[in-house]
Amino acid sequence: MSTSYAIARAATRIDWRARADAVAGRLADNAARHDADDTFVSDSYALLKQQGFFSAHVPAELGGGDADYGETAAVIRRLGAACGSTALTYSMHSHLVAAALWRWRNQNAPTDGLLKRVAAENLVLISSGGSDWLKSAGTAVKVEGGFRITARKIFSSGCLVGDLLMTSAVYEDPEAGPTVLHFGVPFSAEGVKIHETWRVMGMRGTGSHDVELNEVFVPDAAIAGRREQGKWHPLFHIISLIAFPLIYAAYLGVAEGARAKALEVARRRPADEGLFQLVGEMENAFAAAEASHERMIRLAETAMPGPETTSRVMIGRTLVGEAAIRTTELALEVAGGGAFHRSMGIERAFRDVQGARFHPLQQKPQLRYTGRLALGLDIDG
Repeated sequence: MSTSYAIARAATRIDWRARADAVAGRLADNAARHDADDTFVSDSYALLKQQGFFSAHVPAELGGGDADYGETAAVIRRLGAACGSTALTYSMHSHLVAAALWRWRNQNAPTDGLLKRVAAENLVLISSGGSDWLKSAGTAVKVEGGFRITARKIFSSGCLVGDLLMTSAVYEDPEAGPTVLHFGVPFSAEGVKIHETWRVMGMRGTGSHDVELNEVFVPDAAIAGRREQGKWHPLFHIISLIAFPLIYAAYLGVAEGARAKALEVARRRPADEGLFQLVGEMENAFAAAEASHERMIRLAETAMPGPETTSRVMIGRTLVGEAAIRTTELALEVAGGGAFHRSMGIERAFRDVQGARFHPLQQKPQLRYTGRLALGLDIDG
């Protein structure tokens, strides 16, 4: 890159962190209403779309906003401090874009077409990966020219406004045995139906409803990948490296928002030793979450995917989740009885941050994976 081109590019480049700060107030205003009504954060998502966030991480050469990985994570964190549901849902789109970009840059994978479409058409991508993981779910039946897919995909965050569902299903290959096929399905395709099932404790505004695929036709050309069912595949080491720092940026943001509100209240309270201790504990927990997340970001920016890297990222996922939950729990105590009222927002943050427990690899599977790897055992054992 020439010096003059780099200077010109820097001069015209969007500051996505500042843009996230600019919309955060409106997201925060919407958050309580959507939480109370069990409704998707549609107005907040529309604002993100209008402001170009969905193509932010697509490189400029493909028509996007040119945000780098660390900037994308910072945006999600800042959105999370304002509205956990908006941040978590946006992270699901963002990690799909980030994984496609990583594969294009590092493997010469033909994912640039998808990235160009995201930028040109302002597409919203929806992930079913949290419910599928290594085994996947649903069936793929071979037909002329492609496959018929029948499945029900849970936890499809943002599906009410989605354009493409990035998903998978299991094909009983007569030669290779159970084989997971990866593909994208337009929400406009015949046989796609959303079931509004999302009535939950926290992250109520993510609209993570079920998506039913009823004999949806997927052409052979749309099959983006194949892998053995239930086994770790290089694709999942990429996903582990790229997706989870972005997803857990949302939870770090939720904890950060709760901490800020608790400190604001605590500064108005009579100072005593008990309050000092609680605030100190909260600060320790938040520092632990922040430090563990920073390590995850560094890995995503510098490491190559593989079993060892996946272990380090998943350790980070557990540590960030535990520390974010603890930070938010202590924020309730720091703020006192007033935090029990929904109007303060800390109660909602406490419920929202519990979602950090449930993404793969959950704590016990993570401990098993990391322990087996450290002992030199097969991670698929």
